[in-house]
Amino acid sequence: MTDTKTDTKLIQGRTGAWEIVMGLEIHAQVASKAKLFSGAAVGFGAGPNEQVSLVDAGFPGMLPTLNKFCVEQAVRTGLGLNARINTFSQFDRKNYFYPDLPTGYQISQLYHPIVGEGVVEVEAEDGSFFNVGIERLHLEQDAGKLIHDLSPTESYVDLNRAGTALMEIVSRPDLRSPEEAVAYVKKIRTILIYLGTCDGDMEKGNLRADVNVSVCRAGGYDRFKETGDFSHLGTRCEIKNVNSFRFISQAINYEARRQIEILEDGGKVDQETRLYDPASGETRSMRSKEEAMDYRYFPDPDLLPLEIEQAWIDEIRASLPELPDEKRKRLMSQYGLSQYDAVVLISEQAKADYFEAAAKGRDAKLVANWVTNELSARLAADHLDFDQSPVPAAHVAELVQLIEDGTISSKIAKEVFDHVWNGEGGPSEVVEKHGLKQVTDTGAIEAAVDAIIAANPDKAEAVKDKPQALGWFVGQVMKATGGKANPAAVNAILKARLGVD
Repeated sequence: MTDTKTDTKLIQGRTGAWEIVMGLEIHAQVASKAKLFSGAAVGFGAGPNEQVSLVDAGFPGMLPTLNKFCVEQAVRTGLGLNARINTFSQFDRKNYFYPDLPTGYQISQLYHPIVGEGVVEVEAEDGSFFNVGIERLHLEQDAGKLIHDLSPTESYVDLNRAGTALMEIVSRPDLRSPEEAVAYVKKIRTILIYLGTCDGDMEKGNLRADVNVSVCRAGGYDRFKETGDFSHLGTRCEIKNVNSFRFISQAINYEARRQIEILEDGGKVDQETRLYDPASGETRSMRSKEEAMDYRYFPDPDLLPLEIEQAWIDEIRASLPELPDEKRKRLMSQYGLSQYDAVVLISEQAKADYFEAAAKGRDAKLVANWVTNELSARLAADHLDFDQSPVPAAHVAELVQLIEDGTISSKIAKEVFDHVWNGEGGPSEVVEKHGLKQVTDTGAIEAAVDAIIAANPDKAEAVKDKPQALGWFVGQVMKATGGKANPAAVNAILKARLGVD
């Protein structure tokens, strides 16, 4: 990393400059109809404890059975992260007591994860790219849920989530700012949705992040990268279960400032687990940070080591869809789109598919503008996804065709779109119904131009000295023709009449 890039990530404290260094652990719920080690159903909205098997409830004598589909989803995800798939992996017991963990341990993977090292290319806000190393991806089971607000004296346990399959994606400490952290989580979420391995619904807790934040003096990160020595970095604190992009950014900003203040006051940052409180905008201590030895990990005696054949990995690889990075590059080369437009389009698979359906045989840049601006804004305002759009891709293609062939202007197109959005039919039908065809008859336009010039001789004379005043005449002609005059024709006729080059 160059000094210039590092400088943009400095935070000024009272006693000098500091750097943030972060690694993220993303917990993604595996898209599966059954849990990781039982046949119990997985789904949102069920009543309390309606999706619980005897295995999930920790009944004595109940043995876990590994869900092969969850393994396949983990392998697909690892391949999508350009990561190494380990043909040998093993499940371990992570021992701790909590009321919503009936067995008193979580089945996870520590020593031999299913997925090893990988790398993800992430787009920054300024259009540049940076790489984030993936340390590992492992499978583990989720815990249940404690409910404290149904009674003033009792807590209730809902085990519907207990045993649900999770993929924990652990990054290297390669993230240097809140903006980079958010961009990274967005990229991981997009990849998972493209792969179909997680629905990415953060509101339902199906994707959440633990953010490890530390601060060090300026230059410390570069020394760490050169030597691999973690002593150049500060003590990290883990912020658990952050489930929105906005909260991730806010939590990092607060936590970094908190640590800097402690250090500048001569104190020491304690390694601990913290929670982010959105109401106060602060992080607060949850518990001291445990190490692997605190959990007394050991291989789960009820599960054999997992051995995956390379032929199965290759079969899964061959079935992968076109992933975001590949799609971005193809949209740029095939349709001549800018990097910005391509990045916006591939941010949602349904949006990219919609664009391609509308762009066949049309001006791709114009289609991209309508899809990423007008249509996206309308959908967002009505809380709709692209696959719920009331305007089919064929209507956007038709609208663009009407602009291309001069039937309507870009300005009239917005009025046409309003009618189409409101269910009045296709663009051509709307244009006929409301008489919105662009006026291309030069005789009619010339008559309007002559009338306005005759009524405003002083302004007409002034245009010769101030050519920019031509815009006033254009506006008056468009107003006189109900906005239907061809703008190019209006400009050409006005320039000829007023002697403007």
